[in-house]
Amino acid sequence: MIRDRFTAWRILGAVLVLAAALAAPQVLTSAVAQNLAILSLLYAVVASNWDLTLGYAGIFNFAHVAFFGIGSYVAAISTLQFDLPVWWDLVLAVAVVMVVGAIVSALALRLRGIYVALVTFALTQLCVALINSQKDLTGGPVGLIGVPDLQIGDFAFGSDPRSYFYAAEILLIASTIAMRWLATSNFGLSLVALRDYENYAVSRGIPARRQRVLAIVISSIPTSLAGCLYAHYLIVASPDVFSFSLTTLLLTMVLVGGAGTIYGPILAAFVLTVGTEELSSLGNFRYMIVAALIVLTLRFLPGGIWSLRRWRRPAAPAPLSVALDEKGAP
Repeated sequence: MIRDRFTAWRILGAVLVLAAALAAPQVLTSAVAQNLAILSLLYAVVASNWDLTLGYAGIFNFAHVAFFGIGSYVAAISTLQFDLPVWWDLVLAVAVVMVVGAIVSALALRLRGIYVALVTFALTQLCVALINSQKDLTGGPVGLIGVPDLQIGDFAFGSDPRSYFYAAEILLIASTIAMRWLATSNFGLSLVALRDYENYAVSRGIPARRQRVLAIVISSIPTSLAGCLYAHYLIVASPDVFSFSLTTLLLTMVLVGGAGTIYGPILAAFVLTVGTEELSSLGNFRYMIVAALIVLTLRFLPGGIWSLRRWRRPAAPAPLSVALDEKGAP
């Protein structure tokens, strides 16, 4: 009975969320509110997928910022420089980012700890160097301006900003459903096992490097699509997408929201995107506030703001060995 009631509440919650998603573009009519909402949705996609590798797999990497930027530039270059039809650039961006993600993760995951973070952060810096050195193709430090709108038939998304609102919502909902399925699958359990009990997981036959590479490659797909939408929506691709400030903001969304949770980084994406915009009058001082927020969260709320939903002590989770026995090792 209790389980049925819990399931009913979850279904009701999902229906309310979908209803709010449909109503939001009609309610938020001002250009500023719609812009913040679209950016929040796209950042939420990046942060939640970054969390699959950082929170669930325990891989401290910075590659997702590069995946987001590469997706943005593939959309811009393929449509502006090679006249590739819009929508096809999304397919190309996913393919390019998956290949880059597989190569970088296969190389980086030969290392451990801080060296993984350094190698993946170097990918971001390499992208910036390539963009600045290939001005004819990438526009250099200025970037590429005039990325065409997404279109369906004769309808251009730019003629109605609510179109990008709905597109970003669809991407976030699809990404979240996929994340939820992955987190509870054998694959998700194997990532948690490798994070918490690597020796035991490997002794059970879980291939550590393969699972971690797959985690990065899979999570790169929605991230690259978010980068494409970002370029089409803003009609520009610039090196700012690889900036340290954006990297810090996205990482803050994961840590403050709650690493290893599905909805925490999504919630934090909305709070921090709106919050940093409201603090824009403070200039760079707002980033000091964000940094202080990270420190305070890690010190006093290590589970992130999502852990505040637990009003009572949760039941102790089943031992990992039991979970793996029930689900079966991959």
